Amino acid sequence: MLQPKRTKFRRLHRLRSQSKGIATRGSTIAFGEMAIKAVSAGELTARQIEAARRAIARAVKRGGKTWIRVFPDKVLTAKGAEVPMGSGKGAPDKWVVQIKPGKILFEMAGEEESLMREALKLAIYKLPVKCKIISNEI
Repeated sequence: MLQPKRTKFRRLHRLRSQSKGIATRGSTIAFGEMAIKAVSAGELTARQIEAARRAIARAVKRGGKTWIRVFPDKVLTAKGAEVPMGSGKGAPDKWVVQIKPGKILFEMAGEEESLMREALKLAIYKLPVKCKIISNEI
């Protein structure tokens, strides 16, 4: 699963306000021919990214080329069950990436268009944000 090799701090603030606005960086297709573009804001966990990647790989029978354009670099913490109030912040639990509308999540190339569209559609089912499939037509 995706996670940074090392970070400056073990725990981070939540910063929900980062999800406001639309994505300006990473909002165009850079590598492939077709892509998944986020339409709503939210957080993607490393597990969700991996599930979508597996769905794409399985649908194209490991053919073509896939690019993952997001990386979970923010840690979320969680306290154990039935832990009383106080006693500090919880332990690191999962890695997430914050998504803004307009962000490209996955790109594909090297297969026929109908097969790529079907594979990306299967990947969208695994993601918690609303997405659409776009193509790099000139």
